[in-house]
Amino acid sequence: MSYPFIVGAVVAAYLLGSVPFGLLLAKTLSHKDPRQHGSGNIGATNVMRTGGKLAGVLTLLADIAKGAIPILLALLAGLQETWIAAIAVAIFLGHIFPLYLGFKGGKGVATMLGVMLPWQPMVAVIGVLVWFIALKTSHYVSLSSIVAALMLPLLIMSTGGSVPALLVGIIFAALVTWKHAGNIKRLVDGTEPSTGKKRGDSS
Repeated sequence: MSYPFIVGAVVAAYLLGSVPFGLLLAKTLSHKDPRQHGSGNIGATNVMRTGGKLAGVLTLLADIAKGAIPILLALLAGLQETWIAAIAVAIFLGHIFPLYLGFKGGKGVATMLGVMLPWQPMVAVIGVLVWFIALKTSHYVSLSSIVAALMLPLLIMSTGGSVPALLVGIIFAALVTWKHAGNIKRLVDGTEPSTGKKRGDSS
């Protein structure tokens, strides 16, 4: 495929990643702006908290889908791993730094899962299991998300993933952890909500 086509695909991936499904769904279904409630995040957890269960579930599915669909199309088109990696990073950056919202977006966990599902399915499945085990053990959604993200590069290596996939895993792990800086501070201070109370925001 031509270079302009590939560059266009990367740009389109970023623009798709930037679509704030959580904000759109919350406003449509509950007429509330999640940025003005709860944690102020547009991810599924805060959308569910402020806009209801349906809005939250649909946001989760939409954020997963916007990661999965472009990667699936890239795989079906037979793109090289390097370009698939570029598209993956573009989608993710679009989600956490959305053009349409002044570069203030979600924390990337659902979109990270969406990217991995068609590209590294075994990694995605194990990552979800890691997340659930961490949640069962710690009772903190945010900590579970951080643990799953940090495990991502190790899971990619252990399942024979390519170098581009590994680099994407490292980028995802670093950015998800960074986006959870506030949660980490609250965990250290002992003020982070647990699943026994309100859930930490990690979408």
